[in-house]
Amino acid sequence: MDTHAARNAVILIPSLEPDERLPAYIRRLKESGFGSIVVVDDGSGEAYQPIFREVEQVADTVVLHHEVNRGKGVALKTGYRHILETMGDRISGVITADADGQHTVEDCLKLAQKLQEHRKALYLGSRDFSQVHVPPKSRFGNRLTSAVFRLLYGQYLPDTQTGLRAFRREELPFMIAVEGERFEYEMKVLIACARAKIPMIPVTIETIYENENAGTHFHPVRDSVRIYKVILGSFFKFMASSLTCVAIDHGIFNLLNLAVFRNGDGQNGGVILLCTVIARVISAGTNFVLNRKLVFRQKGKAGRAFARYVLLSTGIMLLSAGGTWLLGRVGIPPTVAKLIVDTILYFVSYRFQAGWVFTEEKADE
Repeated sequence: MDTHAARNAVILIPSLEPDERLPAYIRRLKESGFGSIVVVDDGSGEAYQPIFREVEQVADTVVLHHEVNRGKGVALKTGYRHILETMGDRISGVITADADGQHTVEDCLKLAQKLQEHRKALYLGSRDFSQVHVPPKSRFGNRLTSAVFRLLYGQYLPDTQTGLRAFRREELPFMIAVEGERFEYEMKVLIACARAKIPMIPVTIETIYENENAGTHFHPVRDSVRIYKVILGSFFKFMASSLTCVAIDHGIFNLLNLAVFRNGDGQNGGVILLCTVIARVISAGTNFVLNRKLVFRQKGKAGRAFARYVLLSTGIMLLSAGGTWLLGRVGIPPTVAKLIVDTILYFVSYRFQAGWVFTEEKADE
């Protein structure tokens, strides 16, 4: 293994209430050639300070302290800020690892080697959940999360919960800007990378589960809820925005048709067309604003996004009509055909709005 790669990378380890494995792990990392190591004590308390003092005895190792537990996301960002402010151009990138023994020194070296490619990317240490020693709940949970992430964000990641990650020093400001305080922060990073078109590259690592992963501070119910709120949050907002605009569309149409033009019998086709166009323009405009500001929270100018939104809406409309017609040709009733087609197109619309219409501008390489 190229020791130059390890020397130029910094290891960041957030830690809460560690045991004696942590100092031993730090020593092995240092012996393998890593130049700098940063450990963040996330409010472990006085009883654990002897362990952190032992860690500080390792050369080129810094321990940062939170007075109280603030969460893994905050701990990572505390480390990122320290690295950005004190190490600057002296490093090639950052490797984050967990303190519970799941990430081997060899796998850290593997990611350090990847950083030598100087590629704008997030490297993800990916475990093999098909192995027999993996707890069933971990296997099922990760596969489900990977499937949902692929459906909503367009990329299959075999291990969305991995804490072993690596990226160039240039991405530090991006990582600091991602919202999130606890375990959900790491999922928000994946979503932010997907929206910013930053490649996420899985790198196969050893799959370690010691004592059914008893050393982890991940709370299976509470933290899983937080993670799924992150994954599904934008989609549920997208649904709420859609339902709101359907109500606006029907409300304005009926208001104009019945109250303004008094075309209650529907005999005047011109009035129907006019009311439909006015209602659809207003509801579509509202949908654009809601999706941009509240659902995908896009920053910057709206011109490009609006042009893409119009193109997408037109394409969805044509696909809806064409798909309904095609299914009708094989004997499916139009009402059923339209329901099937529009349900599929709803997910297609979400994917394109998240990954194309309202995507963030791709940062410079």
